[in-house]
Amino acid sequence: MIRDGKLWIANNENGQPVYMLPKMANRHGLIAGATGTGKTVTVKVLAETFSDMGVPVFLADVKGDLAGCLEAGTDSEDMQKRIAKFGLSEAGFGYKGYPVVFWDVFGEKGIQLRTTVSEMGPLLLARILGLNDLQSDLLTIAFKAADDHNLLLVDTKDLKALLNYMAENNTELQAEYGNISKASVAAIVRAIVALEIAGGETFFGEPALNIGDFFNTNDGKGVINVLDSRSLINNGTLYSTFLLWLLSELFEMLPEVGDLDKPKMVFFFDEAHLLFKGSSKELLDKIEQVVKLIRSKGVGIYFCTQNPRDIPDGTLAQLSNKIEHGLHAYSPAEQKAVKAAAQSFRENPEFDTYDAILSLGTGEAIVSFLGEDGVPSVAEKTCILPPQSKMGSIDDSRRDSAIKGSVLYSKYATAVDPESAYEFLQRMGLQAQADAEAAAQAKAEEKEKAAAEKAAAKEQAAAEKAAAKKAEQEAKAKKRAVKQVGSTVAGTVGREVGKQVGKNFGSFGKTLGGNLGASLGRGILSTLFKV
Repeated sequence: MIRDGKLWIANNENGQPVYMLPKMANRHGLIAGATGTGKTVTVKVLAETFSDMGVPVFLADVKGDLAGCLEAGTDSEDMQKRIAKFGLSEAGFGYKGYPVVFWDVFGEKGIQLRTTVSEMGPLLLARILGLNDLQSDLLTIAFKAADDHNLLLVDTKDLKALLNYMAENNTELQAEYGNISKASVAAIVRAIVALEIAGGETFFGEPALNIGDFFNTNDGKGVINVLDSRSLINNGTLYSTFLLWLLSELFEMLPEVGDLDKPKMVFFFDEAHLLFKGSSKELLDKIEQVVKLIRSKGVGIYFCTQNPRDIPDGTLAQLSNKIEHGLHAYSPAEQKAVKAAAQSFRENPEFDTYDAILSLGTGEAIVSFLGEDGVPSVAEKTCILPPQSKMGSIDDSRRDSAIKGSVLYSKYATAVDPESAYEFLQRMGLQAQADAEAAAQAKAEEKEKAAAEKAAAKEQAAAEKAAAKKAEQEAKAKKRAVKQVGSTVAGTVGREVGKQVGKNFGSFGKTLGGNLGASLGRGILSTLFKV
């Protein structure tokens, strides 16, 4: 509740109000305590109070019971006792609902909340995919290659297309980007496919979230943005990394504003231990940097977890407003954790903080908020105020009505698939295939032409050889014919000459003369007709 311009969160043991100052609210905070000690109610009370002050709120709802902020609370005997205990009637307490927008990365229990692969970036995406150092470096190279070639990475198919292109052309790309292992690329692609099976296809895409849509008010009240995380929390790494991305987007998109009279927005990170579990040093440094600097952008971050030891010291030191619900200490390790929690508060001489934490009941907490001078107040034992909205969840029909009644529903309801890396690389592949086919066709035609020319030349050579052989045969035939004619003529002439010579020698002379004449004639004519 708002009282005297301050956030009234609890009453101390003396029944005096305990306030958080609005201008100190962006110095971040911690809400810790064992299961069942009242952390969820504290988050609701804080969210309602910020909303009453006109400050938009973001809540990660891992159990579904924060959805009750939408509807007015219901009266009961227990609530009447609490109202009387805190003197809330005189302060204007009343049951009421708050303006709520439901979001869901799977688009089932809220407006579809998407981001693009490019906006997620290689560091956070590598954490989601569970990549080792070598694979993470290769993923970073992929993002660098996309930037160098103006390739937009919108969804997972864009990233897979780029990685496969890099593997297929690793020889050509090696000089510019170093060795690109096909085995490592295959491992990354398998991790992406596993993410798609887990629902990654739905929250990587367009239209991507415009972070400015979290900064809305309704009738002077800050809108409470509830991210339904009941399915998302099943993958703790995905849940925590996605929320870290949201914080990073807030940090990058918002301008520096310095110290404000009240925050521009308050971000509640439930199950915060998941954010730090298994994170690399590089990522832990990034988280610490974001937490340290984002308050200058007017954003307050409140981590909700079971034990303060879940938060690394560098980040824990940035959380100035503390609400510590009860802890258990059954083992030496748990006792050590409680001592560490107690030592994080300014000591109150009226009680032992360690013992007080162990003895707190449900709805009770040790509280320390920053004062006007920026110094934490001494620890106080308090009882947290009851919420004004409904405790627990709401039915699906009421949720669906709220989702579709939001002005943001139509903006994000329908996914679009813009021209991006997948389409570009697909066209380039088709063009390369077409060029290869054209080159192969040209080569085949050239080969066919060469074969035809060779066949024609061979045929021509054969024809010329046949013609030469025919000419040679004709010449030989002609020569034989000449010889034969010459031989016949010579024989005839010779015989006639011989006969005339042999007339003078009787019949013997005729015969001898004929033979001698024929031989002589052939010899003479053979010489004359020789070719």
